[in-house]
Amino acid sequence: MFFNHLSKTTLISAVKGTCGLPCFFTLSKLSPLHFSTDTLSKVEKMIGNSDKHITRVLFCGSQFPASHQYTKEYLQKYPFIQVDDVPLAVVPDVISNYNICVVKMMQLTSNIISRATQMKLIMQFGVGLEGVDIDAATKYGIKVARIPSAVTGNAASCAEMTIFLMLGLLRKQNEMQISIKQKRLGEPVGDTLFGKTVFIMGFGNIGIELAKRLRPFGVKIIATKRSWALHSIGSLQSDGFLIENVTDDNLVDEKGSHEDIYKLARDSDIVVCCLSMNKETAGIVNKSFISSMKKGALLINIARGGLLDYDAVVHHLESGHLGGLGIDVAWTEPFDPDDPILKFNNVIISPHVAGVTEHSYRAMAKVVGDVALQLHAGTPLTGVEIVN
Repeated sequence: MFFNHLSKTTLISAVKGTCGLPCFFTLSKLSPLHFSTDTLSKVEKMIGNSDKHITRVLFCGSQFPASHQYTKEYLQKYPFIQVDDVPLAVVPDVISNYNICVVKMMQLTSNIISRATQMKLIMQFGVGLEGVDIDAATKYGIKVARIPSAVTGNAASCAEMTIFLMLGLLRKQNEMQISIKQKRLGEPVGDTLFGKTVFIMGFGNIGIELAKRLRPFGVKIIATKRSWALHSIGSLQSDGFLIENVTDDNLVDEKGSHEDIYKLARDSDIVVCCLSMNKETAGIVNKSFISSMKKGALLINIARGGLLDYDAVVHHLESGHLGGLGIDVAWTEPFDPDDPILKFNNVIISPHVAGVTEHSYRAMAKVVGDVALQLHAGTPLTGVEIVN
């Protein structure tokens, strides 16, 4: 299982999404905490203002820095909202001073949540809440929320990155760099996206945005989803004409359920993982699944690293059965640059940036900022999905 590749003391892998944020840092020991005197001093200064009319927002850790930077920029005209980002190791000791916590990549356990005595809301800068003990938050009267990807541009950003990874593998991006260094022209011979069958495994917001963007490439789209209730999903630009009231039927040529994933994998040239991470989906792309794929087919993971069984992926890359791997999320993050999987020319990895675009991050920062202003004013929270 993928858990074999995780650090036991500091990192629990993954689980985006979407974008969201795929892996979680966890503290093996809450006491004593190990951090520098300078770091603690800085944090104490940040929370030193005892003005009860200030609403304090805590961003956990320095990863994905644009999240807290853009939120600070959005709220700079509101001095009664204080936004801080603190090192992961410090979070348990300072969380009691904050009203809102944006978890990012940290795992908020029941122990840590119990210390959040002034906390009103725990939220993700995106959709993934796998690192939050929601039952514990509910027990302590704290709301938990995600930012829906469809309304911020996050899903669209992830869909664009998916196509980037597809094209990079099809046109043999890594081999092109070798040709440039060796001054070889006219090689490698790549392939087109045109005419391919793409299997979107998990037809949620990212899957929908991906299907919209794949249509002009002339591909066949097959997809799986838990429920295929017919509903409108917006408009689609096709051949210069605007088509209103786009539905699943407009975007998907063949539909399936979870029980069909092996059959659909056999029929596909490209498999894209867009599933949510949970106990049922962890390691779902295993040896049996990859073996059922066409020889030479491509595998893309835009969701959570733990959906793919690491050993199975390496085995099928070594055997040549898997034609290529494109991932924006990994089994451990940050990913080890010396990991053996990167020796393959048909592997492309990006540093969890699918949803990290100016458009989506500005939009999500606005949601966090608006929620902070609403909480401060005591008005209903909008723009987020409360899950408890």
